[in-house]
Amino acid sequence: MNVRISPCKLQGTITAPPSKSMAHRMLICAGLAAGQTCTISGISNSDDVSATLTCLSALGACYQKMGDTVSITGTDIRTIQHNATLNCHESGSTLRFFIPLCLMNSGNTQFTLTGTQKLLSRPLSVYENICRDQKITYKHGESELTVSGKLTSGEYKIPGNISSQFISGLLFALPLCDKDSIINILPPIESRSYLDLTIEALSAFGVNITWQDERTLYIRGNQNYQAPRTAYVEGDYSNAAFFAALKLFGNEIQIEGLDENSHQGDKAYIRYFEQLKKGVPTIHIGDCPDLGPILMAVAAAKNGAVFTGTRRLKIKESDRGNAMANELAKFGVSVKVYEDSIVVYPIAFHAPTDPLNGYNDHRIVMALSTLLTLTGGEIIGAEAVKKSLPEYFDLLKSLGTEVITYETD
Repeated sequence: MNVRISPCKLQGTITAPPSKSMAHRMLICAGLAAGQTCTISGISNSDDVSATLTCLSALGACYQKMGDTVSITGTDIRTIQHNATLNCHESGSTLRFFIPLCLMNSGNTQFTLTGTQKLLSRPLSVYENICRDQKITYKHGESELTVSGKLTSGEYKIPGNISSQFISGLLFALPLCDKDSIINILPPIESRSYLDLTIEALSAFGVNITWQDERTLYIRGNQNYQAPRTAYVEGDYSNAAFFAALKLFGNEIQIEGLDENSHQGDKAYIRYFEQLKKGVPTIHIGDCPDLGPILMAVAAAKNGAVFTGTRRLKIKESDRGNAMANELAKFGVSVKVYEDSIVVYPIAFHAPTDPLNGYNDHRIVMALSTLLTLTGGEIIGAEAVKKSLPEYFDLLKSLGTEVITYETD
């Protein structure tokens, strides 16, 4: 699907979409509460969340979805006696969260996790090393990963400058082990806010994780997930940032449904947008790499910026730093991408000279769309928004954006 957006003034109020990060976590916790049923509201129709539900079903959890509400009855993954295939589609969170859960079975059960070739090419060495050290079967192909064996409790040392999803995955699984465990996170620690979101979700389902100090997590063994009857997913700061950027561009937009006390790391866009509005700041995004595309877009339309801690943008759904550099060049913006930093120079910001490429990356498409409300233009491959926010263009239309969708041969 391609889209054509016309420049326009926008106004209106939107409710922040539900947090995809919290939806993953709460659904997994509910799915691990054996024999208990929890009804969770605020579940989106995004491809990533659907992948998590599909994987829970493959492990024996049962769910029904009506609108934005999911009623889910949990399973005891330690007692699964049949081989299972879990289709993670393109969801990195799903893949990394479920690998340790597939290592909770003490029998000879084999679990195969599938997904796109792009997904399976993303780094998984943390789990590979753990499986090698514990003599767990681990076979990694181009489009599938097969594991079989039992994860043991103990002390784990995990680098802190990689995706926090590896640590969160262990936090879901280790409480189900017989004995206590410790995770030592080797500094520097990035994306700690996502670990706090995981701990918050676990706590809501009766599982206790504690920080012993700023880089040590203590996980008590022999815990059981306890599902509340109802739960809800809070509004998402990650996706709200795209609409907040429209407001920053002078549109009269209000965003409702965000929790001011949220632990979401992408809440940082509030202060970063202020910095981008006032000058040419240096902003470290190691704790919130998903904000990278929209921060680069805002910098291009405003005064420029230097972004540090950008190394991990290379291993997202696309190489986001270079993808944005290529597309911003069509707006007359020069971008220099280095190993762990990016510099945006808004030399002569203007309407794009050619159609923009979405790189099959939802955040690239949404970031570029915000700029097109200023200049007008086209995006090829705009269907990528289905990964996290399928209704994105409908929300833009509700604010007064002229969006024309079309297909090409």
